[in-house]
Amino acid sequence: MTLRLAEHPELDRPRERFWLRGPAALTAQELLAILLGTGTRGRDALAVAADVLRTSDGSLRRLMTRTAAELARVAGVGRAKAARLLAGMELGRRAATEADPAPQRVGGPADVHRYYAPTLRDLAVEEFHVLALGSQSQILADLLITRGILNSSLVHPREVFRAAIAEAAAGIIVVHNHPSGDPTPSADDRSVTRQLVDAGRLLDLPVYDHVIVGGERYVSFAEAGLL
Repeated sequence: MTLRLAEHPELDRPRERFWLRGPAALTAQELLAILLGTGTRGRDALAVAADVLRTSDGSLRRLMTRTAAELARVAGVGRAKAARLLAGMELGRRAATEADPAPQRVGGPADVHRYYAPTLRDLAVEEFHVLALGSQSQILADLLITRGILNSSLVHPREVFRAAIAEAAAGIIVVHNHPSGDPTPSADDRSVTRQLVDAGRLLDLPVYDHVIVGGERYVSFAEAGLL
């Protein structure tokens, strides 16, 4: 028979442990259970929290990349609790970036990686972004162009440069992630980059670099002499 959370011994209840030991003493499952608040019929908040963690193989970083719709489909979660979970994790992400704020200007590919790694390194799908830069290399905008598998048919120069021109960019850096964690450029990566560099020359809107994020690593086409 499954116990309701209130029927667990007091010291095993996440909220009581929170007040007795502090949040740092709680497991990720217990913290999620507190955010959930309640479970569902036959399953308490701890059991539902365990199911939530299983959607990301126990990784909180990967859990942050789940959409609200994905979390809402977990039995016992639903839309309201999914919103609560993602709001709590977003607050944590913002607190972390305050300690290491994203650069406002780009001095090289390391700055680009620092800007994008928190959002791209754990994604399960590829995203292709354009970093629009001003004349002093200041960041004007981060523009999401596509989400999905990267190839030359999905990333069209027209979409890339239309977005950059709308921001009055002096130049751009294109960025995408490899969900595998290996940032080594593929044949499609090289093909897309050649097309964009050629189009940029025609439009007098240079492509300064293409940076591929793979987990904690990155590859810069400019550094590697691939532009």
